[in-house]
Amino acid sequence: MEVGLFWKHDSRADGPGAAAMMRIKQAALAANEVSGELLRQVDVAIVDDPTIHALNLKHLGHDYPTDVLSFDLGKVGQVVVSYDTALANAAEYGVDTEQELLLYVIHGVLHLAGFRDKTEAEAADMRRAEAEALQRCFPSAPGNEPQPERDPDE
Repeated sequence: MEVGLFWKHDSRADGPGAAAMMRIKQAALAANEVSGELLRQVDVAIVDDPTIHALNLKHLGHDYPTDVLSFDLGKVGQVVVSYDTALANAAEYGVDTEQELLLYVIHGVLHLAGFRDKTEAEAADMRRAEAEALQRCFPSAPGNEPQPERDPDE
């Protein structure tokens, strides 16, 4: 699978460095593997809250920023993640900002591959797939599993 990476942040804040961008690419690839390698290409855009807010309003009618949006274009998909939200949530949950971003990317790619999380059973399947993809990114890192009560869509 091909992965395109894009950074857009109006505040010109320092974003993920080159090494983090490579791990973001690895996270997208890992999520695709976990899902059965259904996608040919995913473009990942890392944006600020105003940008993701505008996209959330335009495409879903939700008038607030969110952490991750996925746009299914068939075998090609787009995942948009908010760097601002990742910073805030990482601080709130006591995790690394990069790991929070990776969770968003994985969550978005899994949605593109057909995973849903509207029911408890679907959410449990999503959490298991997220944990497996994170494990593939960080096989020796303890505590790399997402919190079961946390849903990146909320």
